[in-house]
Amino acid sequence: MAEETPAKKAGPTDTEAPPESTPEPPSEPAAEDQGENLEPPSEPATEKQGPDLPRGFVLKRVVRGFSAHKGTDLAAALTYYAVLAVFPATIALASVPALVGQEADPTAAILDVVDDVAPALVEDLRGPIEQLAQVPAAGLGLLIGLLGALWVASGYVGAFGRSLNQIYGVEEGRPFWKLRPAMLLVTLATVVLVALAVVLLVMTGPLARAVGDAIGLGDVAVTVWDIAKWPVLIVVVLMVIALLYWATPNVRHPKFRLISAGALLALVVWAVASAGFGFYVANFADYDRTYGSLAGVVVFLLWLWITNIALLFGAAFDMERERVRELRAGIPAEERLQLPPRDTRKSDKTAAKAAQDAQSAREFREHQGRRDAD
Repeated sequence: MAEETPAKKAGPTDTEAPPESTPEPPSEPAAEDQGENLEPPSEPATEKQGPDLPRGFVLKRVVRGFSAHKGTDLAAALTYYAVLAVFPATIALASVPALVGQEADPTAAILDVVDDVAPALVEDLRGPIEQLAQVPAAGLGLLIGLLGALWVASGYVGAFGRSLNQIYGVEEGRPFWKLRPAMLLVTLATVVLVALAVVLLVMTGPLARAVGDAIGLGDVAVTVWDIAKWPVLIVVVLMVIALLYWATPNVRHPKFRLISAGALLALVVWAVASAGFGFYVANFADYDRTYGSLAGVVVFLLWLWITNIALLFGAAFDMERERVRELRAGIPAEERLQLPPRDTRKSDKTAAKAAQDAQSAREFREHQGRRDAD
C-alpha cells in the first residue's frame, strides 16, 4: 500500500505537467498570428503615405511653365487683339438698344466704365459711341453691322484660345468651319456677360432707388443693392474667365467649372496688379511729360497687358492642378497632360502635308547624292 500511494501521487503530477506545457505552444503561435495580422495593415499605410509632391509644386511649375512658354509675349499679342476688339465690342454693346427698338441709352454707362479704367480715352470714345447710340433701328443693316463688330471682336477670343493651346502644349486641330462659329458664340456670350456687368455697375443711386420704389422697397433696395451687387459682379467676371478657359483651347476638359481656382487666382492677381500699377502711375510715373497726349493710351495698353498676364497665369494654374489630379489617379502626366483634344482633323492634315514635304525633300537629296556619285 505504501508503494501504491506514491504511484497515485505521481500520476496527478504527470497529468499536471502536460496542461502546463500545452498552453505555451498555442500561446506562442497565437501571438505570432496576431503579429502577422497586425503587420499587413501597416505596410499599405506606409505605401499610401509614400513620397508626396514637394511643397509648392503647383505654383513652382506655373511660374516655370509661364516663363518657358513666354507668357508675357503671349499677353502682348493678346493686348494687340484686345485693342482691336475693345471698340467693336463697345459698338456692339451700344447697338443693342437701337436693334431692339428700345429708348435706353447705354452710352453713359459705357463711358463711366471706360472712365474708371482709362480716363484719357473717354473723350476719344464719346463721339462715336453717342452717334451710334442715337442711330434709330435700321433693321437688317444694323444687324449686319453688329455681326461684323462681333466678328472683329472674336479675334481676341481666337487669339486667347491659341495662347492656351501653347500653354497646354497642344495643336489646334479644329477646322475653320468648326472653330470660327465656336469663337463667335463665345464672343457673343462674353459680350452678354459684360453687358450684365455694366448693368450691375450702373444700377446704383437714383436708378436703384427708382427700381426700389417701383417694387415697394424704397431706400432699403439702394442699401441692399449697393452691398450685394459687388459679389454678383465678381461672379459674373468669374463666369467670363471660366468660359474663356473652358471653350477656347483645343482641350476637352472633364467638366465645366463655373468657378475654378485659376479664375479666382487670375481675378486676385489682376486686382492686386491693377492696384499696384495705379499706385505707381499716380505717384511715381510721369507719363504725361513723356508721352504727352498719348499718356492715357499708353497707360491703358499697359493695363490691358497686365490683365492678359493675369488671365494666362490663372489658366496655367488650372492646368497644373489638372496635372496633380491626373498624377493622383495614376495617369502618366509628368511631361504632358492626358486630356483628349476637341478635334484633330486640321492638325492631322498639317502633319500629313509636312510629312509629304519631308519625303519630297528626302527624295530630292537622295537623287542629288546618286547623281554626284555617278
